[in-house]
Amino acid sequence: MSARAVDEPHRAASQLELLFDLTFVVAVAAVTAQFAHEIAAGHGLAGVVPFLQVFFAIWWAWMNFTWFASSYDTDDVAYRLLTMVQMAGVLILAAGVPAAGSRSDYGVITLGYLVMRIGLVAQWLRAGLEDPERRRTALRYAGGITALQAGWLARLVLVETGVLPSWSGLPFFVCLAALELAVPWWAERVRATNWHPHHIAERYGLFTIILLGESVLAASRGVGGALEAGEVGGPFLVIAGAGLVLLFALWWLYFLGPAGDGLTDRRHRSYLWGYGHYGIFAALAALGAGLEVAVEWNGHDGAASPTALGYAVAVPVGLYLALLLAVHVLVVAEPVILPAVVLGCAAVVLSLPLAAPWIGVAAVVAAIAAVCVLLVAVTIWTAAGARRGNRGEPVPFP
Repeated sequence: MSARAVDEPHRAASQLELLFDLTFVVAVAAVTAQFAHEIAAGHGLAGVVPFLQVFFAIWWAWMNFTWFASSYDTDDVAYRLLTMVQMAGVLILAAGVPAAGSRSDYGVITLGYLVMRIGLVAQWLRAGLEDPERRRTALRYAGGITALQAGWLARLVLVETGVLPSWSGLPFFVCLAALELAVPWWAERVRATNWHPHHIAERYGLFTIILLGESVLAASRGVGGALEAGEVGGPFLVIAGAGLVLLFALWWLYFLGPAGDGLTDRRHRSYLWGYGHYGIFAALAALGAGLEVAVEWNGHDGAASPTALGYAVAVPVGLYLALLLAVHVLVVAEPVILPAVVLGCAAVVLSLPLAAPWIGVAAVVAAIAAVCVLLVAVTIWTAAGARRGNRGEPVPFP
């Protein structure tokens, strides 16, 4: 297991990585469905923290594997088997999502996380054994992950047995999550791993597509629920159509500025770029839950108010736009996404649900989609104008 070249040509995601991602489809679908249930029951705010906690476990497990694979993907028998162990952990974690969301029982999720970390630690120990140049880095990773896994187990035991009060679970979680984020920075101070910038950019793009697909799946569950309830009418069709347009616009915005070249030139910003995607990914997953409830519950009374349903869609979209801008400017020399335009659109999106009691949820979702489509159009036009300007050509108004 030797480090792969940083500038390896034509580096792309492997078939094993794509298979690995499929297990996360199950996990994200579980956490999205649970959050949608909380929103529909009128407990959206109460469900945000459990949603973010479980999603952190999912995202961090994916992150750890992705960056390790970018440096040490040997694709031999041992590597494949240890990857399968991590996949099993993801499926166990997914099975524990309903219990975590409904009664704050994180036992099964912690077990799944433990299985995933066992496979990852074994990978790092193997890298430390077979790559002498980066042995200290690999052993730091293995040691840090092991110590923190002991911390997660201690948190579960101490809270479940009553040694610590139930309210201490969240502060304990925040401290452990912060330490998890610090492990890569601490480990790579000795010597950086050979992650491939274009490979990392592709992997993040693929996970973005997975989360957009989860939103489509969640919205389709809402469509099914509305059809069963016989609530098919104009508002239903508007929300379903606008939801699809909205997801397409968000996909378009993400892939307007390729990140591979930027990560090549600005490797020192990879931490902020990579960690910033937690918010982007969580926002897309939450958007799926919001669209599911908006489609299913529009047209009849429910526990969630029209304003709450509007914000269930608007808040994820607004956060997505703001965070996408933040990670974009980190790695791109000449931003394609204009900050003033993006932040203005995000502000408009976040204000639209206030009108939901008068214009309805369908109109709010349609307006949010229209704002995002307008943002895509403006961004494409300005990008095309910049390219023509660089070549000294006139910039016609489209």
